[in-house]
Amino acid sequence: MDYKEFDINFGLEGKVAVITGGLSGIGEATAELFIKKGAKIAIFDVQADAKEKANDKFGDNAIGVTVDVTKKEQIESAIEETLAKYGKIDLLVNSAGVALLDDAENLSEEYWDKTFAINVKGSFLVAQAIGKQMIKSGGGKIINLASQASVVALDNHVAYCASKGAIVSMTQVLAYEWAQYNINVNCISPTVILTELGKKAWAGQVGEDMKKQIPAGRFGYPEEVAACALFLAADASNLMTGENMIIDGGYTIK
Repeated sequence: MDYKEFDINFGLEGKVAVITGGLSGIGEATAELFIKKGAKIAIFDVQADAKEKANDKFGDNAIGVTVDVTKKEQIESAIEETLAKYGKIDLLVNSAGVALLDDAENLSEEYWDKTFAINVKGSFLVAQAIGKQMIKSGGGKIINLASQASVVALDNHVAYCASKGAIVSMTQVLAYEWAQYNINVNCISPTVILTELGKKAWAGQVGEDMKKQIPAGRFGYPEEVAACALFLAADASNLMTGENMIIDGGYTIK
């Protein structure tokens, strides 16, 4: 592709994006921004009323499908529904995830298994299924959500850190294998983000103490992560693949 053909306005006109966990937090902010940039959206979310909520939030610009990302058959059914509606899938943002925390000596097997089932297995199964569609169609872009926890140790985050480290490694392998098919695969690693869950988890003194460790002195906003996802989805990043984009206010440079 000649450089002059690139959309320098970070536009997504005519693109179709699947966003997992798109009814809340980073996923919702990403859906809102992608729609503003011209994309049509399919929300894959575990909420039972995903169809109705997606319609309420995004109107005719999105469809919602109830999906447990740990269930391969549900993912494949949701992809079929998306293809029936839009005819193609150009973009995937793997935003669904959980943070189940405890100190390492007491972390339950249930917490470990659930963390890896949703964060790692779920992200892979969705990427694998949509990657197959992208291979057939001639390319696309996959954006996985990791975390600053993928590159540094965080207290009480043993399962979460391990799962997000796995996301980075998975991203690199998919990028390596699928570059030949014109598929870019990257991930984003944010610091604490002020979603509804983030606000609750980091309220009070624990949050103030954490902010003191961030050189920028603050937490992030879902819209800032969405903006990074837009860059990775747009033409501007066509040469970028296998990368872990860390947006943490400088937390990990210390």
